[in-house]
Amino acid sequence: MIDTRYCVTFARYNRWQNRQLETLLGALDFKELTRNRKAFFGSILGTLNHLCWADKIWMSRFDGGEKPDYTAKEALGQFPTLAAWSAERFQLDGRISLWAAHLHNVDLAGDLTWFSGLTGRENTQPMSILVPHFFNHQTHHRGQVHAMLTATGSEAPVTDLFMMPEVL
Repeated sequence: MIDTRYCVTFARYNRWQNRQLETLLGALDFKELTRNRKAFFGSILGTLNHLCWADKIWMSRFDGGEKPDYTAKEALGQFPTLAAWSAERFQLDGRISLWAAHLHNVDLAGDLTWFSGLTGRENTQPMSILVPHFFNHQTHHRGQVHAMLTATGSEAPVTDLFMMPEVL
């Protein structure tokens, strides 16, 4: 269903999207970034913070590395400014890109078992479902940020995959 090329492509897409958002969000003041817009995670910054938390959780499962030492609820205020979020996002996007670049197709075969705090139990699912879920989750929440950004009257980023520079 997926292969290493898929992972590398979507790691690049993730990084490209986050860089565009960082640039566009830089034009907004703090009040606009933190305004409760009645989105699932409240504000633009709250949604971006949730996405960092979720990406770190999934990456800890995929690469065995560090997971967040804060809860999903605490995540919403973990990076209180755009600069703090940008620094975290830069490191996290690098981690995702390195993971994807060093994958072998065999790493994507079989199942992954993990304990989920969300479900309160151990879960086992195929990597062929979990990895696309990981990238889809990013796209979903960036879509929410896209909607909130346009609601401010701001320009929104180009999100079409085929428009990504140097598409494979």
